[in-house]
Amino acid sequence: MTQVIAPDGVVTPATVIEAGPCPVVQIKDNAKKSFQIGFGSARKINKPLTNHLKEHKVRHLREFIFDDDNAEVYQSGQVVNASIFDQKIAVKITGISKGKGMAGVVKRYNFKIGPMSHGSKSKRQPGSTGCQYPQHKLKGKKSPGRMGNDRTTIKNLQILTIEADKNLMVVKGSVPGCNNSLLIIQQ
Repeated sequence: MTQVIAPDGVVTPATVIEAGPCPVVQIKDNAKKSFQIGFGSARKINKPLTNHLKEHKVRHLREFIFDDDNAEVYQSGQVVNASIFDQKIAVKITGISKGKGMAGVVKRYNFKIGPMSHGSKSKRQPGSTGCQYPQHKLKGKKSPGRMGNDRTTIKNLQILTIEADKNLMVVKGSVPGCNNSLLIIQQ
């Protein structure tokens, strides 16, 4: 993340995203028409992918289903980059959020803490989780566990600037994931 300072002195938090070049690797004509795009340069490609990626040496592959209106827009070998985005339309960005590891209920679900007075042994514990009937913990009950590392989508993010020659895009606010993580950007 970074900051963008407007000429009138207003500071806006922003995220710089590298959006391409992403070559179209394959067009699939199954029951659902879809296309595969790749991103990044691969140093080593394993044997099963060498024939599939013989022209495009990419590291990551993602598959997208065609909409009805853009079924014939993309061709195999075409390169998709940041110039396809319109700066006036908001985007939806999907990524894997940062993993926080094992977390208790106070951190994970913002539970209140217990009494801090003399001899209290239940300061950050969840309290009672069951009852006489059905004599077990019900599914969906909030309890300690793994926090983060989930697929997360943030909608209605405003595009501040697009630099098509460098394949860079500056988006207002934050996006899910850590630095150098993969994102799916949709308009």
